Amino acid sequence: MQKSKKIIFASHNKGKISEIKEILYPLGITVLSGEDIEIPEVEETGKTFEENAYIKALAAAKKQNLPCIADDSGLCVDAIGGKPGVYTARYAPNRNFEMGMDKLLKEIKETNSNNRAAHFACVIVLAYPNGNFKSFEGRVDGSIATQKTGKLGFGYDPIFIPTGFTRSFAEFDSDEKNKISHRGRALQKFIQYLTENEDVL
Repeated sequence: MQKSKKIIFASHNKGKISEIKEILYPLGITVLSGEDIEIPEVEETGKTFEENAYIKALAAAKKQNLPCIADDSGLCVDAIGGKPGVYTARYAPNRNFEMGMDKLLKEIKETNSNNRAAHFACVIVLAYPNGNFKSFEGRVDGSIATQKTGKLGFGYDPIFIPTGFTRSFAEFDSDEKNKISHRGRALQKFIQYLTENEDVL
């Protein structure tokens, strides 16, 4: 793959931006995000992760006339009917994830269910200014802890324990998390697509 290709990542989320840049850097791809350029604020009116990611990616692609990726991701908890799902960020009061985790733990407790099963899902959409797009999905299964642990990561990481581990995502370093996370898995599919189709950027 040729060096110095550019792509927009339609996000202002510092944690997500850091993850994306770290994963795409070895491919020689320059990632421009909301920290670098103007990213349009759009209303996420989609009913699925893919729809929301497409809305965000297309708006930024048209604004900057460059290919753009956007992701929509969320935590889906079995005991409360798959919530918060596509409303994961908005579920947290004022997008305060400490409060969001407290709210979620309380809601699970009120069900009197012993089912702690949950999964993180992520869809990354690569969109072009003309409206064409391709999507890539990732998922990681796990369970909801009874209390927060760890200081790394972001969002709901301190209460999510991936299957096969006894630590929360907030106790994983970035390299370790990127290998198994929902976003990491979606990105690996995206990277494979880039390496097999060198003319897409």
